[in-house]
Amino acid sequence: MEIAAHVIKQSSREHPADAVLRGELKNARLSRAEAADVSRAVFHFFRWRGWLDSTEPHVENLKAALELAESFSCNPLSFSDEEIKACSIPEWAGQQMTVSSEWAWTLQAEPRLWLRAKRGGREELAAALGDCVSSTHLSDALEYRGKQDLFRTEAFSKGEFEIQDIASQAVGLVCHPRPGEAWWDACAGEGGKTLHLSDLMANKGLLWASDRAEWRLKKLKQRAGRAGAFNYRAALWDGSARLPTKTQFDGVLLDAPCSGVGTWQRNPHARWTTTLEDVAELAAVQKQLLANAVAAVKPGGRLIYAVCTLTRAETDEVAQAFDKQFPEFVSQKLPHPFAPEQPPFERLWLWPQETGGNGMFIAAWQRQPLKK
Repeated sequence: MEIAAHVIKQSSREHPADAVLRGELKNARLSRAEAADVSRAVFHFFRWRGWLDSTEPHVENLKAALELAESFSCNPLSFSDEEIKACSIPEWAGQQMTVSSEWAWTLQAEPRLWLRAKRGGREELAAALGDCVSSTHLSDALEYRGKQDLFRTEAFSKGEFEIQDIASQAVGLVCHPRPGEAWWDACAGEGGKTLHLSDLMANKGLLWASDRAEWRLKKLKQRAGRAGAFNYRAALWDGSARLPTKTQFDGVLLDAPCSGVGTWQRNPHARWTTTLEDVAELAAVQKQLLANAVAAVKPGGRLIYAVCTLTRAETDEVAQAFDKQFPEFVSQKLPHPFAPEQPPFERLWLWPQETGGNGMFIAAWQRQPLKK
């Protein structure tokens, strides 16, 4: 409890709880089980913060949060819809999105752990790891329900899977890159989607990955080596009009920086540090990134915009502004990865209560040939 209380005390807008937690656990001499208990306590504190008395010591509030989490798990009907919505979501969110009871309830449950197996290897991987449940919609997705350290498994060391949220996996499937094509993952981060695109391309064709942070690209290099992905090139890009390459791509994925509202189940601390001002600032960044990325899309090529947030300013409003600014890009209707029986959608909203993963918004356009 003392370590968890210290993490909570040190956490702030400038120092997110998950980063503080990683630093504390790195320095603490704890068993894997003890470290897991500390992590759960910290995240439960922020998940149930709306029910806690801020005047009480952190240790006492930690105990109360754990009791609330246990009560919610065993007897969820002891909570009301009104209580869940009022205490689990900051008030400003209602100005920017539809706050449904279903979404609010989902935020209070512990997140599920999703794996992405290499193409065609899901059943073999499930047998090797055990404690896995296959997704009924995404062919390579597995939910892991066991307790072993996945990073120490032979399957991980051989690059047979990545830990990747199921909504993030859906983005790669929506991109639908083909072997031999040229694609650019413009905001690649540590490369989760880059590796997925590479796998879908069967390591054939050209794949660029860029990010503004060099350390993230170094992490991608490590991950790519383990995964056996060798058809990519990495380059720094600060998001400006000066692109990292003059290549014209069949597809560009812009998984833009965002407020992360879609990750609030997994990252409850962010509920209490994100503001409306953040949303407005990030929406402006997203529009500029899209405007700069269009130059890399060849005629007939596709531009995919994805964000793990659900606010109107960062989703529909960004897409509508792009439609007006770039009429040579025609909006594409997209099949819903989790509801393939439904007609294609103009925009895709992936809600946690429907997918079991993060919230995600996806829009896509195709560049029309230049007029003569």
